[in-house]
Amino acid sequence: MEKQPLAQLTKISSQVRRDILRMVHAVQSGHPGASLGCTEFFVALYFNQMKHDSSFNMDGIGEDLFFLSNGHISPVWYSVLARSGYFSVEELKTFRKLNSRLQGHPATEEHLPGVRIASGSLGQGLSAALGAAQVKKLNQDDSFVYVLMGDGEQQEGQVWEAAMYGAHYGVDNLIATIDFNRQQIDGPTKDVMDLKDLKAKWEAFGWEVIETVEGNDMEAVLAGLEKAKSLAGKGKPVLNLLHTEMGYGVDFMVGTHKWHGIAPSDEQLANALGQLEETLGDY
Repeated sequence: MEKQPLAQLTKISSQVRRDILRMVHAVQSGHPGASLGCTEFFVALYFNQMKHDSSFNMDGIGEDLFFLSNGHISPVWYSVLARSGYFSVEELKTFRKLNSRLQGHPATEEHLPGVRIASGSLGQGLSAALGAAQVKKLNQDDSFVYVLMGDGEQQEGQVWEAAMYGAHYGVDNLIATIDFNRQQIDGPTKDVMDLKDLKAKWEAFGWEVIETVEGNDMEAVLAGLEKAKSLAGKGKPVLNLLHTEMGYGVDFMVGTHKWHGIAPSDEQLANALGQLEETLGDY
């Protein structure tokens, strides 16, 4: 994948947000909030940072790999996979429909290019990514393994077992990111189960931790990913705390858990799309 410049990444992000909203609206089902909030991260990763091949081989030898742990934000991933050539953009029309390869949570049974594990059962993605990263080390493959988790997902015990494992075995070709939007399905994380000082917790587990404070600013996201790569290979796995806003890009969705898993109405869709430029053409 050829690296795209900043201006193009911004245009792609606008189109991806349109895709997310239209996909979820069409079936009145799905998770738009965090999908919108993570758009810059996915676009930066797939169109600028990762070494990957859209012809897709499950083994991914010589390529960077990505694992999505919080699988409910599949709309943003499906859009970015399609827009980067893994499958036809037209297939986005089938999101969450019967017999579609684009189910609400990604799965391998559908053989959708780009998807290497089923995800959505929260807490499992980091473990899978660590295993893949260790395989790359054993094979002397110097590519990176990336994984994205939600912040509410940090309430899962398996995350911390994996965190301990990654540090103990020095899995330093792994770059994990937490979507730190401080929201989850039932409300703000501080009210559901307060995460306290996440940075200090991960550092205490032996990880190299960075923070990307402006997680919806493309320049900042790119700089954060570059910094994470510069810290890899030094004996510790790397964690990127990515501060985002749930629902970013749509004024009535931003900053609230209420759009975690709610689809917009016809009127709300029209309003939202009016705020987002169609840059690559709607499917």
